[in-house]
Amino acid sequence: MAFDEQLSNRIREVLADLPDVAEKYMFGGMCFMVDGKMCVGVEKDRLMCRIGPDVYDAALEINGCSEMVFTGKPMKGYVYVSMDAVKTRKNLEYWLGLCLAYNKIAKASKKKKLK
Repeated sequence: MAFDEQLSNRIREVLADLPDVAEKYMFGGMCFMVDGKMCVGVEKDRLMCRIGPDVYDAALEINGCSEMVFTGKPMKGYVYVSMDAVKTRKNLEYWLGLCLAYNKIAKASKKKKLK
């Protein structure tokens, strides 16, 4: 899977003090699960953020942020953020802060039953 390992490492550093963080390969990249819920990830060379509906439209106005389109469909509540927009730790922490704020109220995906 080709995704930016350096960006993944930077995310790990920011999330290091959180108690329930897990990593999972998803969307052709790395996803960071917080409290059992998809929170943030790296897809190719961009950040994938799960953010709240209250900040979604405003986030899309920020330079470097774009709607996440996966399998041809826009995914409301998910955005891509370019590498240029998260060059500094402060900018990365801003986006991760949005993800973590929503993570507190987000619902976890239902577990699929094995047959």
